[in-house]
Amino acid sequence: MRGPRSLQGRLGLWLGIALTLLWVTAASVTALIARAEIEEVFDAALQETAQRILPLAVVDILNREEEGISQRLAAIREHDEFFTYIVRDDQGRVLLQSHAADPAVFPAWDGTGFRQTATHRLFSDEAVRGTIRITVAEPLDHRAGIAREIQMGLGLPLLIVLPVTFLAIVLAVRASLAPLRQFRDRLAARGARDLSPVASVDLPAEIAPVAETMNGLLARLDAAFEAERNFAANAAHELRTPLAGAIAQAQRLQSETRDDAARARAAEMEATLKRLTRLSERLMQLARAEGARLRRDRAADLRPLARILTDEMAPLAGPGRIRLSLPEASVMSDLDPDAFAILFRNLVENALRHGAPAGPVEVTLAQDGMFSVANDGPVVPSAVLDRLTRRFERAGARGDGSGLGLAIVSAIAERIGSGLTLDSPRSGHDAGFEATIRLPECPPDGA
Repeated sequence: MRGPRSLQGRLGLWLGIALTLLWVTAASVTALIARAEIEEVFDAALQETAQRILPLAVVDILNREEEGISQRLAAIREHDEFFTYIVRDDQGRVLLQSHAADPAVFPAWDGTGFRQTATHRLFSDEAVRGTIRITVAEPLDHRAGIAREIQMGLGLPLLIVLPVTFLAIVLAVRASLAPLRQFRDRLAARGARDLSPVASVDLPAEIAPVAETMNGLLARLDAAFEAERNFAANAAHELRTPLAGAIAQAQRLQSETRDDAARARAAEMEATLKRLTRLSERLMQLARAEGARLRRDRAADLRPLARILTDEMAPLAGPGRIRLSLPEASVMSDLDPDAFAILFRNLVENALRHGAPAGPVEVTLAQDGMFSVANDGPVVPSAVLDRLTRRFERAGARGDGSGLGLAIVSAIAERIGSGLTLDSPRSGHDAGFEATIRLPECPPDGA
């Protein structure tokens, strides 16, 4: 049988078992000591009874006119007679007996002192030079009954005391482990990207080193991730200038050469360098999504920013291809404007690149902060859909994408406590693709 997995359960169980065993042991020892003391008390009472009755019996017997007459004392009133006795002469004749005495219970005379049969405890004494002898008997059941009552008196409280004690142990253990549960709750409330130390106030001395070790591990992980993000951001930033220079040289080569083959190779170089530039920009966006602060201390209306971004991307998409839908009321959110711009550009560029060539891209920002980008196109298989938020994962056969757009959006969604939902076919259609994310909404000031 395996014990409970929780520390609280184990402490409660083993403390309860230990307390029960201690109580049972103490009660058993107490019962044995009490029984020995009771034996001494009842033996003394048995002897005292014999020594008190014997002189009275001697006087009564010696004053009789006839010898050898047997007399049974009558009971004055009904009562339980635990001690019975008989008085005999040296020839074994019964001269006097108590009203409930059974001569068959009393064995033949074999001297003074204590004796015990299978059913009775006896004490014998004599007087008048051994001619008058008394034997007092007590049933062993009487002593056994008293012993059982003592054991019951010691054992019955267990039925009340033990449950109350178990409850007290559970409550005490639970109260003692409250700081540990609070530490667990604080740790569970952390997001996947939050590697800051977890407060470990009032933890027990046995658990505090574990919390300190874990906080140290979180600090090392945070430093490692920060170094990785800084490297990606710095590398992408440092590549901007040489890439721009290389693109300019390729464009100059195309304009100056008269060799068609050289001009074609220069055009391929320019396209490759531009893809590398876009990749470096995506790497910078990913580093920002994973490391920068994405929510501000105050809220702002996202609608003007959505219009600006739509106008900015419209020349690249084609006239009227991006269809923006906004509510009449303000959409207040504390999301950083740069983070919203990264979300917007990546989702719209992904829809323009992988959607139907001339199909519209529908961008919707709802009053409740729900932001969605939908496009026409073939249905994306569910197996592919599940992989699209991975880095460098591409949905179609086109190779001009970086494979980082949806990964960047997913990282931002995770950091702001939301989630990126990808659906294909799009809602209300038989085909197409739709990406949805709920932005953090805040009521306007004074609301």
